[in-house]
Amino acid sequence: MASLDSVSIAILLGAALVMAGILSSLLALRFGAPLLLVFLGVGILAGSSGPGGLQFDDVRLAYLVGSVALGLILFDGGLKTRFSSIRTVLAPSALLATGGVLLTALITAPVAKYALGIEWAEALLVGAVVASTDAAAVFLLVHAQGLRLRPRVGATLEVESGTNDPFAVFLTLVLVEWLSMGQNTATHVVLEFVREAFFGTLIGLLGGMVVVAALNRVSLPQGLHAPFVATAALVIFGLTQITHGSGFLAVYLAGIVIGNRPTRAHNSVVAFLDAGTWLAQIVMFVLLGLLASPERLLNTLLPALAVAMVLMLVARPLAVFVCLAPFRFQLREKTFIAWVGLRGAVAIFLASIPLLLELPNAHIYFDVAFVVVFASLVLQGWTLGVAARRLHVALPRTDKGPRRIELDLPGQLEQQLVGYPVRANSLFLRRNVIPSWSKMTLVIRDEKILSPAEAAPVVKDDYVYLLAPPEKASALDRFFVDMPPMPAPDPHLLGDFVVAGTATLGSVAETYGVNIDPQFANLSLADYFDINLEYAPRVGATLPLDSIVLVARSIGNTRVNVVGLRLPDEEEEAMPPPPPPKRATAIRRRIQRAWKSLAGV
Repeated sequence: MASLDSVSIAILLGAALVMAGILSSLLALRFGAPLLLVFLGVGILAGSSGPGGLQFDDVRLAYLVGSVALGLILFDGGLKTRFSSIRTVLAPSALLATGGVLLTALITAPVAKYALGIEWAEALLVGAVVASTDAAAVFLLVHAQGLRLRPRVGATLEVESGTNDPFAVFLTLVLVEWLSMGQNTATHVVLEFVREAFFGTLIGLLGGMVVVAALNRVSLPQGLHAPFVATAALVIFGLTQITHGSGFLAVYLAGIVIGNRPTRAHNSVVAFLDAGTWLAQIVMFVLLGLLASPERLLNTLLPALAVAMVLMLVARPLAVFVCLAPFRFQLREKTFIAWVGLRGAVAIFLASIPLLLELPNAHIYFDVAFVVVFASLVLQGWTLGVAARRLHVALPRTDKGPRRIELDLPGQLEQQLVGYPVRANSLFLRRNVIPSWSKMTLVIRDEKILSPAEAAPVVKDDYVYLLAPPEKASALDRFFVDMPPMPAPDPHLLGDFVVAGTATLGSVAETYGVNIDPQFANLSLADYFDINLEYAPRVGATLPLDSIVLVARSIGNTRVNVVGLRLPDEEEEAMPPPPPPKRATAIRRRIQRAWKSLAGV
């Protein structure tokens, strides 16, 4: 009975720790603290040196939990990645994920050698352990601080942080093998890298296609689609690892394949994995906090802080600027990408590998990684929002998203039913506009179900349900968010919404249902201003685009980088359109010439 009681006590304490992590996250959000730092703190306080006094030294369990958690986190990241938004940044992101990690490790290694008094191979291992950025840390903090990154910056960080973990794992395992079995040849290292990349890519892509086919062809009971996809991701991870491929690369690619194909229960899968990855991060960080020993950390605190400072202030910035030099990134974009390279669970997870294999000085790697992660979350994590705003690479999210209801429609995959409550200050109610790719199907008012014709006009507190493609459902949020009243005297001065200057005419036309010439669909808004304005762009400059008006909200390097969209009032729509300007033909010719020259580049 005593053994059964010990199991029950372990379950109770484990559940209590996870609950403490969840509740502490609410306090952290209130004060802007990095959440992952809070989870680490909960583990330290519960450990043998803290008030909790729990004895935990099971490195194998921590490694197992860490592998599962990181696999799910990377899979979830891939699932949310739209290939159309990242294909333009694949080259710089891939270079950062490979060459950037290697360069960061090489620059950090000399500091680790002389600060810690270890051999070169061990110093390289320290560099490899802390070289990769953490996808969960970056985007959890971006979301928590209410930031919307500029598309190119966000996509670059998304792909880099999702793909650099496999390379960091490979580099760490190569160095661990070197320290435990003797020096490897360059040929052996290259072959290992090729094998891991090949099997990781092959199994990841094929596995993603198999999961898509299974989701769409097998009639699973309601509610089992999401657990099926999550366990399938772990099967892909385990199968790839057994074949000595990169399981982390495989699950990320499988997530991209599944997320970019039409599947049943897509939104329930995403919601399930969101909750699953949150829980995985909490459990992983609490366990890693339990493994830490504050007394032992004090012995390596100063050398580890030296490694952390060089990593954040020298190694990461140099690697970013070198890797992005061939690409057209602005100075402020490169500076932000350099600063936002947060270290998270991946570094501590990689540092547990030498502990698991009982290498000499294994605790040094773990302690250094722990201090580096702690310093990175405190210094970089707490200043991420300030850096984004000072460098003008993000816009603050001031609006709270509406409560969206999503329902899959059996028998087809192209459309789903999306429902919203109608708020008094929503754009839908004020302007009666929705995207052209959506269709209102029913309205609920006073507990009665009405057709759109019966309910017309829609009023405050109605519930409206629309048909929309699953991948575009979230774009409807902006039409139903409860917007603050526009200030007087000009309620349309800066437009109803803002978009980046890098957005294309085609994407704006698709979202807002306006008509444009198809040959200009890939022209950016910034280029549209440059071509059509007779003077250098300035804040407040306007240009018509079919029934909407583009308003320049922010200028950077003489180009429009933020554009407001002024949607038409009902009164404006009722008025006859003004006659076309006499110079319309000339302007059209200028656009065509400019577009041909841009396409030629």
